[in-house]
Amino acid sequence: MNNKAEIFNLITQHLINDASPSKFLIAQMPLLAVEPFDVLLKLQSTPQSPIHHPEGNAWNHTLLVVDEAAKLRDKSKNKEVFMWASLLHDIGKPETTTTRKGRITSYNHEEVGAKLAIKFLHQFTDDEKFIDEVAMLVKFHMQMLFVLNDLPFAKVKEMTHNCDINEIALLGLSDRLGRKGADVKAEEKNMKTFIEKCKSMEFERSNING
Repeated sequence: MNNKAEIFNLITQHLINDASPSKFLIAQMPLLAVEPFDVLLKLQSTPQSPIHHPEGNAWNHTLLVVDEAAKLRDKSKNKEVFMWASLLHDIGKPETTTTRKGRITSYNHEEVGAKLAIKFLHQFTDDEKFIDEVAMLVKFHMQMLFVLNDLPFAKVKEMTHNCDINEIALLGLSDRLGRKGADVKAEEKNMKTFIEKCKSMEFERSNING
């Protein structure tokens, strides 16, 4: 299969239909060696903090996230957007990962990843709505962590203006569960708290402006 569009469509079908899309991705690794899909294989050589990601490199993590997302995709308003976002959510890590004082970090990988997602998807479709929705999920996929921990990187206003909080929550949950040893109940509770916190912040903002 040499047609890049055919490969893209094939991956899409497995993402939105398979119970465990990772099995297809692993079995069809040669397809991913073809440009521009090789952007995904760069994740194999991208290390992650063993404390936060005991599963290993960013590709191992992505495979776990895709399978977790598959369990939640029926709750998404757009399975194709949601599943592609789960596959591309960390493609910014190869460019941003570095070791600082013995710690592996990938600061701003979500911003870089959003730009890479747009560039990647433009090679297969001119559906700007689809491309933008995937990119926005990639861009804001870290917001659940930022909001829950009251970090200065939280951008609730920008996030809610550009995408659905529930979609971000689903992707955030998939991301958190895509790690070895993740506490399912705790992460599901975190997702609900994130949604409630975002809605509360938006309500307070609307009252102030209102």
